[in-house]
Amino acid sequence: MLKVKPEYLSKRGRREFVVLTVEDFERMKEAIEDADDLRTLRASKRRNAKAPYYTIAEVEGRLRANRKKKVT
Repeated sequence: MLKVKPEYLSKRGRREFVVLTVEDFERMKEAIEDADDLRTLRASKRRNAKAPYYTIAEVEGRLRANRKKKVT
């Protein structure tokens, strides 16, 4: 869990602003970016769920085979 120590600034008796340390702000920003990346990854996986899947070994084998065809 992300722990921050915000300072609140009030205006007319109501909290209006939050002040964070640079370190807290950077951690929050990184956490938001990570969450966005995770949402993007999950959406991509759903979109491509039925697409063909190739392992690294299969891709390497296909690339080697294509190189051999071009050389001969």
